[in-house]
Amino acid sequence: MIRFLLWLLGGVVLGGIIHIVVILTLPALAEQSVWSRVAALDADNRMVILPPIAAGDPNPLGLDPALAYGLCRVDLSKGPAYVSGVLPEAFWSVALFNPSGIVTYSTTNRDGIGQTLELGIFNAAQTRLLAQQQLDIAEGLLVVESTSDQLLILVRLAPPHQAMRQRFEQELSEVECGTRG
Repeated sequence: MIRFLLWLLGGVVLGGIIHIVVILTLPALAEQSVWSRVAALDADNRMVILPPIAAGDPNPLGLDPALAYGLCRVDLSKGPAYVSGVLPEAFWSVALFNPSGIVTYSTTNRDGIGQTLELGIFNAAQTRLLAQQQLDIAEGLLVVESTSDQLLILVRLAPPHQAMRQRFEQELSEVECGTRG
Protein backbone atom coordinates (compact mmCIF):
# COMPACT_ATOMS: atom_id res chain seq x y z
CA MET A 1 0.00 0.00 0.00
CA ILE A 2 2.80 2.42 0.88
CA ARG A 3 4.55 1.65 -2.42
CA PHE A 4 1.34 2.50 -4.29
CA LEU A 5 0.98 5.81 -2.40
CA LEU A 6 4.63 6.70 -3.15
CA TRP A 7 4.11 6.00 -6.87
CA LEU A 8 0.90 8.03 -6.78
CA LEU A 9 2.62 10.94 -5.02
CA GLY A 10 5.53 10.78 -7.48
CA GLY A 11 3.09 10.80 -10.42
CA VAL A 12 1.20 13.80 -9.03
CA VAL A 13 4.43 15.74 -8.40
CA LEU A 14 5.80 14.89 -11.87
CA GLY A 15 2.47 15.84 -13.45
CA GLY A 16 2.51 19.15 -11.58
CA ILE A 17 6.05 19.91 -12.72
CA ILE A 18 5.19 19.10 -16.35
CA HIS A 19 2.04 21.22 -16.11
CA ILE A 20 3.94 24.24 -14.75
CA VAL A 21 6.70 23.94 -17.39
CA VAL A 22 4.15 23.78 -20.22
CA ILE A 23 2.18 26.75 -18.87
CA LEU A 24 5.32 28.87 -18.51
CA THR A 25 6.76 28.03 -21.96
CA LEU A 26 3.60 28.42 -24.06
CA PRO A 27 3.70 32.25 -24.24
CA ALA A 28 7.28 32.13 -25.55
CA LEU A 29 6.24 29.68 -28.28
CA ALA A 30 3.21 31.67 -29.45
CA GLU A 31 3.51 32.96 -33.02
CA GLN A 32 0.71 35.53 -32.73
CA SER A 33 1.89 37.56 -29.76
CA VAL A 34 0.94 41.15 -29.00
CA TRP A 35 4.45 42.16 -30.05
CA SER A 36 4.04 40.66 -33.54
CA ARG A 37 0.60 42.23 -33.93
CA VAL A 38 1.97 45.65 -33.01
CA ALA A 39 4.83 45.19 -35.50
CA ALA A 40 2.20 45.02 -38.25
CA LEU A 41 0.92 48.50 -37.25
CA ASP A 42 4.13 50.25 -38.41
CA ALA A 43 4.54 52.10 -35.12
CA ASP A 44 8.33 52.39 -35.26
CA ASN A 45 9.41 55.75 -33.82
CA ARG A 46 5.99 57.33 -34.27
CA MET A 47 2.73 57.43 -32.35
CA VAL A 48 0.00 55.34 -33.97
CA ILE A 49 -3.56 55.83 -32.76
CA LEU A 50 -5.49 52.58 -32.47
CA PRO A 51 -9.03 52.62 -33.85
CA PRO A 52 -11.81 52.48 -31.25
CA ILE A 53 -13.23 49.07 -30.40
CA ALA A 54 -16.92 48.76 -31.23
CA ALA A 55 -19.22 46.46 -29.29
CA GLY A 56 -19.25 42.98 -30.79
CA ASP A 57 -16.08 43.53 -32.86
CA PRO A 58 -13.03 41.32 -32.31
CA ASN A 59 -10.62 42.75 -29.77
CA PRO A 60 -7.36 40.79 -30.25
CA LEU A 61 -5.28 43.14 -28.09
CA GLY A 62 -7.79 43.07 -25.20
CA LEU A 63 -8.30 46.85 -25.16
CA ASP A 64 -10.81 48.77 -23.05
CA PRO A 65 -13.30 50.37 -25.47
CA ALA A 66 -13.69 53.45 -23.23
CA LEU A 67 -10.03 54.46 -23.62
CA ALA A 68 -8.09 55.99 -26.50
CA TYR A 69 -4.77 54.29 -27.20
CA GLY A 70 -1.54 55.41 -28.83
CA LEU A 71 1.34 53.02 -29.55
CA CYS A 72 4.96 53.64 -30.38
CA ARG A 73 7.73 51.08 -30.78
CA VAL A 74 11.35 52.09 -30.15
CA ASP A 75 14.78 50.48 -30.35
CA LEU A 76 17.19 51.88 -27.77
CA SER A 77 20.19 50.38 -29.57
CA LYS A 78 19.74 53.22 -32.08
CA GLY A 79 19.81 55.88 -29.36
CA PRO A 80 17.77 57.13 -26.41
CA ALA A 81 14.01 57.34 -26.93
CA TYR A 82 11.90 60.32 -26.04
CA VAL A 83 8.16 60.79 -25.61
CA SER A 84 6.97 64.37 -25.40
CA GLY A 85 3.72 66.20 -25.75
CA VAL A 86 0.85 67.89 -23.99
CA LEU A 87 -2.04 65.62 -23.14
CA PRO A 88 -5.65 66.64 -22.39
CA GLU A 89 -7.00 67.58 -18.96
CA ALA A 90 -8.17 64.06 -18.15
CA PHE A 91 -6.66 60.86 -16.84
CA TRP A 92 -3.82 59.44 -18.91
CA SER A 93 -1.17 56.82 -18.36
CA VAL A 94 2.04 55.74 -20.07
CA ALA A 95 3.44 52.21 -19.89
CA LEU A 96 6.62 50.69 -21.32
CA PHE A 97 6.43 47.03 -22.36
CA ASN A 98 9.35 44.75 -23.21
CA PRO A 99 9.01 42.11 -25.98
CA SER A 100 7.78 39.56 -23.41
CA GLY A 101 4.79 41.80 -22.68
CA ILE A 102 5.98 42.74 -19.20
CA VAL A 103 5.44 46.32 -18.06
CA THR A 104 8.88 47.68 -17.18
CA TYR A 105 7.72 51.19 -16.27
CA SER A 106 4.41 52.97 -15.85
CA THR A 107 3.27 56.41 -14.78
CA THR A 108 0.13 58.54 -14.84
CA ASN A 109 -0.70 62.23 -14.79
CA ARG A 110 -1.63 61.76 -11.14
CA ASP A 111 2.03 61.20 -10.22
CA GLY A 112 2.56 64.96 -10.14
CA ILE A 113 3.62 65.21 -13.78
CA GLY A 114 0.64 67.30 -14.85
CA GLN A 115 -0.51 67.32 -18.44
CA THR A 116 2.93 67.73 -20.04
CA LEU A 117 4.62 64.44 -20.80
CA GLU A 118 8.41 64.62 -21.13
CA LEU A 119 9.89 61.13 -20.87
CA GLY A 120 13.42 60.00 -21.76
CA ILE A 121 14.08 56.27 -22.02
CA PHE A 122 17.66 55.02 -21.84
CA ASN A 123 19.39 51.63 -21.77
CA ALA A 124 22.15 50.89 -19.24
CA ALA A 125 24.99 52.20 -21.45
CA GLN A 126 23.12 55.42 -22.21
CA THR A 127 22.33 55.88 -18.52
CA ARG A 128 26.07 55.65 -17.74
CA LEU A 129 26.73 58.35 -20.36
CA LEU A 130 23.97 60.40 -18.78
CA ALA A 131 25.54 60.03 -15.33
CA GLN A 132 28.90 61.13 -16.77
CA GLN A 133 27.13 64.14 -18.31
CA GLN A 134 28.05 63.07 -21.84
CA LEU A 135 24.43 63.20 -22.98
CA ASP A 136 22.49 66.45 -22.95
CA ILE A 137 18.89 66.29 -21.80
CA ALA A 138 16.24 68.89 -21.27
CA GLU A 139 15.52 70.10 -17.76
CA GLY A 140 12.46 68.43 -16.26
CA LEU A 141 12.82 65.28 -18.36
CA LEU A 142 11.60 62.17 -16.55
CA VAL A 143 14.48 59.69 -16.98
CA VAL A 144 13.68 55.98 -17.22
CA GLU A 145 16.26 53.20 -17.52
CA SER A 146 15.25 50.10 -19.44
CA THR A 147 16.85 46.67 -19.32
CA SER A 148 15.54 45.91 -22.82
CA ASP A 149 16.47 47.74 -26.03
CA GLN A 150 13.18 46.86 -27.74
CA LEU A 151 10.23 48.64 -26.14
CA LEU A 152 6.60 49.31 -26.83
CA ILE A 153 5.27 52.59 -25.44
CA LEU A 154 1.53 52.63 -24.76
CA VAL A 155 -0.26 55.88 -23.95
CA ARG A 156 -3.84 55.58 -22.68
CA LEU A 157 -6.29 58.48 -22.47
CA ALA A 158 -9.65 58.36 -20.72
CA PRO A 159 -12.03 60.84 -22.36
CA PRO A 160 -14.76 61.90 -19.88
CA HIS A 161 -17.39 61.65 -22.64
CA GLN A 162 -17.49 59.73 -25.90
CA ALA A 163 -18.10 63.02 -27.76
CA MET A 164 -14.60 64.16 -26.73
CA ARG A 165 -12.84 61.06 -28.05
CA GLN A 166 -11.93 62.52 -31.45
CA ARG A 167 -10.29 65.60 -29.87
CA PHE A 168 -8.40 63.38 -27.42
CA GLU A 169 -7.16 61.15 -30.25
CA GLN A 170 -6.04 64.25 -32.18
CA GLU A 171 -4.02 65.47 -29.19
CA LEU A 172 -2.59 61.98 -28.73
CA SER A 173 -1.48 61.88 -32.37
CA GLU A 174 0.55 65.06 -31.78
CA VAL A 175 2.69 63.34 -29.13
CA GLU A 176 6.25 62.92 -30.39
CA CYS A 177 7.79 59.51 -29.87
CA GLY A 178 11.00 57.94 -31.09
CA THR A 179 14.75 57.64 -30.83
CA ARG A 180 17.14 60.50 -31.33
CA GLY A 181 20.44 58.90 -32.24
